Amino acid sequence: MKSSLKSPLFEPINGESCFYNGGRDMLIKTRRSFALAPSVLILIAAFLLGGCGLSSHKNLTPPESVRTHKVVRTAYAQLGKKYRPGGASPQKGFDCSGLVWWSYLQNGVKVPRRSTEQAKTGRKIPKKSAQPGDIVVFRINRNPAGLHTGIYAGDGKFIHSPSSGKQVCLESLRAPSWWSDKLWTIRRPGG
Repeated sequence: MKSSLKSPLFEPINGESCFYNGGRDMLIKTRRSFALAPSVLILIAAFLLGGCGLSSHKNLTPPESVRTHKVVRTAYAQLGKKYRPGGASPQKGFDCSGLVWWSYLQNGVKVPRRSTEQAKTGRKIPKKSAQPGDIVVFRINRNPAGLHTGIYAGDGKFIHSPSSGKQVCLESLRAPSWWSDKLWTIRRPGG
């Protein structure tokens, strides 16, 4: 296989040539051997050494953030499961608080089972500061027990198990929507 393509990343050895096919992330060589250019070796060494001590640990994702993203993925995987009063499993179905409770439990986080208790768990978060995995709480009627919960999925959407005859779904919190008018509080479980 002869090619007229050349790359500064690779130098020919004994008249053989190699090149990098950027479109496929593959190394293509025309015979049997190749060598990296010395400048590339220096860049690789600088990159590896530069990563030690120069990076800021402030930019690392805290474990709680990773866990809450997993909670969203867990809840997302339940889309289409049937609503069931008192339900808290994929096999039986979910009510609103059962979906929240089960999704967190699958990721090693304990939250209360009932929506009235989920409305008080963790700390209160301003709407503009909501992050994926936060519990969204809605006041759906004036009854003190008239609360509904779901999991904020990001981008102005949340995952919940709405009501009898419906399925776990993803809905918008953005106005105008029935849910945006009913949003009561946002809670962040844990630390």
